[in-house]
Amino acid sequence: MKITKFQVITLILFVIFLVAGVAAFAMYKGGSSSATIPAVTFWGTFPADTFNNYVAKVNATLPQPITVRYVQKSPATFSQEFIAALARGQGPDGLLIPADMLLPHYDKLAAIPFTALPQRTFIDSFVEEGTIYLNSAGIIAIPFTVDPLVMYWNRDMFNAAGIAAYPKYWDEFAVLNAKLTAKDQNGNIRRSTVALGDFTNISNAREILASLIMQVGNPITRTDKDGYIQSTLKTSRGVDPTPAIDFFTQFVDPASPNYSWNRGMPASKSAFLAGSLATYFGFASELKDIQSKNPNLNFDVAPLPQVRTGGIKAGYAKMNAFSIVRSSANANAVFQVISYLTDPTVMSELNTTLYLPTVRRDVIAQGSNDPYITIFNEAALTAKTWLDADPVKSRDIFGNMIADITSGAKSRYQAIQDAGDEYDIILRQALQ
Repeated sequence: MKITKFQVITLILFVIFLVAGVAAFAMYKGGSSSATIPAVTFWGTFPADTFNNYVAKVNATLPQPITVRYVQKSPATFSQEFIAALARGQGPDGLLIPADMLLPHYDKLAAIPFTALPQRTFIDSFVEEGTIYLNSAGIIAIPFTVDPLVMYWNRDMFNAAGIAAYPKYWDEFAVLNAKLTAKDQNGNIRRSTVALGDFTNISNAREILASLIMQVGNPITRTDKDGYIQSTLKTSRGVDPTPAIDFFTQFVDPASPNYSWNRGMPASKSAFLAGSLATYFGFASELKDIQSKNPNLNFDVAPLPQVRTGGIKAGYAKMNAFSIVRSSANANAVFQVISYLTDPTVMSELNTTLYLPTVRRDVIAQGSNDPYITIFNEAALTAKTWLDADPVKSRDIFGNMIADITSGAKSRYQAIQDAGDEYDIILRQALQ
């Protein structure tokens, strides 16, 4: 393969940054309690009140408190503000952002070398989803929170239909549909088993479809032989996502025996809260909201259903993680601060405050007596995500693909291929 002048320059810059990063982190000796760590600034989309309260609790455990200035930014304007601040030389020292917002800023972040945090230590410490932050140079981010997709199910509806157990596998919904979905004499759906097949009125549709695709073994994006991120939606690039897409779309097909949803129905979360939807796929963080909006709703929580055979146990999860900004003059201090904030002895306090599972395997291993946290922790262990260019744009691409298939505007094959091509474009643009 011919190497261009641009590639040579890029390689030289990469080596320079890598050497500089290693030199910066080489000074870290474990964080002496007698040394004062310089103040550092983080930008992120994580709630400021929650973060600042957590830092105060961490400081209560330290002999020498850390000083962290945290600035919360809107996800819609974060990238623009971050890039503008870097151009002015006024960027933050570190970031706390979701995994699906990280890719466009890869070149602006310093990888933590494995000499500072060994790869084996990282893998053993954090849930599987955290491995998305590993690359050949080191660790691009350290996990902080995880919020997995789970299944909420209406106990009253299941009990009334004589169904004793919630579904563990997707193929069980065919039987459930026959018992739980109710239609009037004109064929209009009055009560539904499951909300799948559309993006207009299904909460978390992008994440649900992504979970199905990942469960059949397709990672959604991958790194090619030249180091570029590309879409794997196209059938020529790995495991065919078609079975997952077929399953998702059958529930809005009036000709399908599993027809249980359409665009004329209310938003899926609203339907679940009203007691007219038997199952709802939402995040662990939605539990308190569901409880508060309908205290009389008799529901429970279960893991996201899985493919019965031949797949990978997986489910989408939101993950926030700490990264070090490459231009920071305080890289070593940022690393020490992150180490304190992700220490297992204090992270259990964060999980209690947020009522979410932990990102740390050692904390999960301690177990929990809480019936919901037990389910959330199980989901966190098999949680996955992918390197995304822009979650809003990828949602649009996925949604358009599904609409093209269900409306008949394109063949299933053509819709999937076109979505893969469109996704490749925004992935390339994210790294320019």
